Formats: sequence, C-alpha cells, structure tokens
Amino acid sequence: MKKKVILALAVTAASSSMLAIPKFVQAQTNNDQLQVIRIADLLRSRNMAISGRVQSIIGNKFTLNDGTGQIIVDAGPPRWRQINLNQGEQVSVTGELSKSGREFNAFNIRRSNGSVIEIRSPESPPPWAGSSGRGKPKPKPY
Repeated sequence: MKKKVILALAVTAASSSMLAIPKFVQAQTNNDQLQVIRIADLLRSRNMAISGRVQSIIGNKFTLNDGTGQIIVDAGPPRWRQINLNQGEQVSVTGELSKSGREFNAFNIRRSNGSVIEIRSPESPPPWAGSSGRGKPKPKPY
C-alpha cells in the first residue's frame, strides 16, 4: 500500500511539473523550425537551438552566455573538426543537453555571418564515439 501511495505521488508530481513548462521551451514548432531556448530553461531534448555570446574557449568546448545563464558547449573533439570561434562572437547552436545536464552537445553552430559549422548528425551517435581506439581503425588480426 505504501509503495502505491508513493508511486501515485511521484506520478502526480511529475505530471504537474510537466504542465508548468512554458510553451517557448518546447524544442520544435509545428513547421519544423527550431525555436531558440533560453539557457536557463533547457530541458533534456534533442534538436534544440540556443543562442548567445561565446565567453571563453578551450579546444572545441566553449562557454555560451545568453543573458539568462551560461553553459559549456561541446563541439566534439578537435581531431574531428576545429571550430575556430572567437571570444565575444554571437552564435546559435543546435544540439542537445548532455546526459549529465552540465554541457550542451552541438550538432551544428551558426555564426552571425550565416555560415554553419557542421559537427554531427542529430540522428545518430557521434562518429567519434563508441570505439575503444577513440576513432582509430582497429588493427587487423594476424
């Protein structure tokens, strides 16, 4: 009985918190256009867009600030693609919140001049992930 009550409370709390999410936080609109989401309102969803100024850069990771918050954006390993952004640059990033919720994994980065840096497809795992050799071909057995 106690487990059923706790489960019912958890379901009620989860559904009431889902109702409180503002509509502008939703990742996509009806016409498949991505909607920019404030960093302070990020949820775990695929194919979201965030926009802001690059504050600091270390390798292919950078801190993006939109005035409501900041987040580290991971643009994959430098061996895959160099992104070459500048501190203070205004960018929009399409991607997803990492499993830890501490970083935003980039699919692509749109610069203010309209050019797009393609990082990876949102439809599949990163091409650099999943092998023990970290992207290196496995040696052939003898």
